[in-house]
Amino acid sequence: KPIYLATIFGLVLSGFAQMPIFKRYYIADIPGLGWLAQFYVTHFIHYLGAILFLGITAYLLVDYIVVQRNAIRLTTSGYLRAGLLAGLLITGIFLVIRNLSGVILPGGLIIFMDLAHLGLVMAFLFTAAFCLIFKKRWTTAR
Repeated sequence: KPIYLATIFGLVLSGFAQMPIFKRYYIADIPGLGWLAQFYVTHFIHYLGAILFLGITAYLLVDYIVVQRNAIRLTTSGYLRAGLLAGLLITGIFLVIRNLSGVILPGGLIIFMDLAHLGLVMAFLFTAAFCLIFKKRWTTAR
């Protein structure tokens, strides 16, 4: 669980660094944080985090389906968060495909995918904060 939370934190930090907010608001000028203004550094970190996130998510999904399906069940907040993460994975995969050489997508689709990805991130963060504050669990015992 701690590696999963660290991966999500790294994805959020590097994802927001893809937008030039750290340079714009002089956060990158703080000693030691200059790397946050380097697009290719944060892009690489975001992709590495996404790979780790996909691996952990696949492991947890297979573990739930194969091992724990009869012992635990997802709660309503668990289904909501899982749906938001699934949306993030789908939009993220499309954004990676967009970055491949030779792939040309319509501009409207790219804008939609960018906004959908950002909107899903914000929805997930607010949902996660709500669930943390009100102690909503992902799963419960059967």
